[in-house]
Amino acid sequence: MTDETLDQLGAALSDLHRVLRRRAIQRTGRAALPDAQVEVLRLVQRQPGISVREAAERLGTAANTVSTLVGELTSAGLLRRDRDPADRRTVRLALTEVACERIAAYGQHRRELLAAALAGLDATDRERLRAAAPALSRLADHAAELP
Repeated sequence: MTDETLDQLGAALSDLHRVLRRRAIQRTGRAALPDAQVEVLRLVQRQPGISVREAAERLGTAANTVSTLVGELTSAGLLRRDRDPADRRTVRLALTEVACERIAAYGQHRRELLAAALAGLDATDRERLRAAAPALSRLADHAAELP
């Protein structure tokens, strides 16, 4: 791929993410969480019971930074810290019911917005995007594994 194509793809993906996030948050009527907090919540959603240390490794950031984010999310009622029964020094993270409801509402708004935007495209573009979805998912996975 050329640099121009890579720039176009990156810009399109970034623009789509930003627009869907902003509009979905507007529909929920809540203030947006900082991206770093959202990353922690998404990680805990994918890997319930992850420790702070493991989360820091997965996110590629310092454990004290993740610990601060976890503290903020716990205070906001979005995360729960549970002691690991096998090792009482380790804290395991879980989403609260409030967080699950908030994530579900956000996801529903995001899906509705994406469906409405897709409906505005012609059938050929919709099919191309549907076919590209698995490859884009794999692309995100590969990008996450890069050093």
